Amino acid sequence: MKLTVVGGGSTYTPELIDGFARLRDTLPVEELVLVDPAPERLELVGGLARRIFAKQGHPGKIVTTFDLDAGVEGADAVLLQLRVGGQAAREQDETWPLECGCVGQETTGAGGLAKALRTVPVVLDIAERVRRTNPDAWIIDFTNPVGIVTRALLQAGHKAVGLCNVAIGFQRKFAGLLGVTPNDVHLDHVGLNHLTWETGVRLGGPEGENVLPKLLGEHGDDIAADLSLPRVLLDRLGVVPSYYLRYFYAHDEVVRELRTKPSRASQVAEMERELLKMYADPALDEKPALLAKRGGAYYSEAAVDLAASLLGGGGSPYQVVNTYNKGTLPFLPDDAVIEVQAAVGAKGATPLAVADVDPLYAGLMANVTAYEDLALEAALRGGRDRVFRALLSHPLIGQYEYAEALTDQLIAHNREHLAWA
Repeated sequence: MKLTVVGGGSTYTPELIDGFARLRDTLPVEELVLVDPAPERLELVGGLARRIFAKQGHPGKIVTTFDLDAGVEGADAVLLQLRVGGQAAREQDETWPLECGCVGQETTGAGGLAKALRTVPVVLDIAERVRRTNPDAWIIDFTNPVGIVTRALLQAGHKAVGLCNVAIGFQRKFAGLLGVTPNDVHLDHVGLNHLTWETGVRLGGPEGENVLPKLLGEHGDDIAADLSLPRVLLDRLGVVPSYYLRYFYAHDEVVRELRTKPSRASQVAEMERELLKMYADPALDEKPALLAKRGGAYYSEAAVDLAASLLGGGGSPYQVVNTYNKGTLPFLPDDAVIEVQAAVGAKGATPLAVADVDPLYAGLMANVTAYEDLALEAALRGGRDRVFRALLSHPLIGQYEYAEALTDQLIAHNREHLAWA
């Protein structure tokens, strides 16, 4: 089995490597190719990756290359984890929206649109090259904004599934609070990427007992603290929103915070500098503790599980993924990309049935889906007016003066990545 990671020079890659090494019985990788255009980073990450495999006794071969076509040739699955423009572009996404009093964040609002505009054309080019060399390969997308990127891939006819680590993070958290194993916890997880709610927590599978009321009653303070939301809100909702809902439920509070502290991008950039120094140490043969602060917790386990199921191995029968709606949520178009529990196998992901969704959540999902439609149109076709329309439609913006100003800012800060600009 051959897997390829595009963006393999990321400082986060050793987390993925550790997952491949530990879970080799689930996903027996014979060749793992790390593709990245930055040779110095790739060499450091690749060296550590080989040492991790060696220490854990993994027999697989790790190859590094900046040649995308060679790297994806013959791959059974290609994992996408790239960041167009690097942390410098992320720093901009998180800062210039604040000038209009809007959240600055890399996956939602104006910053999220900027990332989508930079990313979608690059990902589609990569996917086309994968299809030319190996049309049977699965594409697993972890590149943000996952919902929009996955929809672009599916719309272009690629064998693609989107992946996020929010659900597996909740699964692990709730399992710890309940004193059970993660495999005992099944989430009623519903929404769009980075716009999701846990409406039920079941023990043993989709038909198991819903213990969410017990969780909120006994551990509501702990859960609320993790989300930086008040306990009373969780009690009134009776569900657990993802932490990305804080940008919607406490927008002005978040803006005030973001204006008075260093950006997340600057914090991650500093971590990356420290991590690369560690990776250069030939004695290091395991992922360093600092990597846990980098983000993307449990991504490696989710990625191994998904790849194993898609490639006919021993992955979990049900997994939270991003895929076409296909009538699962009747208030959304069939070709909307939703994030729900799905049955995953060699033919792809089939969403499980979802109970009626409260209008409080369905309305926001429908609004953001409309924005994602317009965002994808802007990413595929370009043009100032399409950017403006997408920004005006976003529930975190919504005012034409803000949309006008943010359109000018977005184009100015991203001109080098926008062919039409």
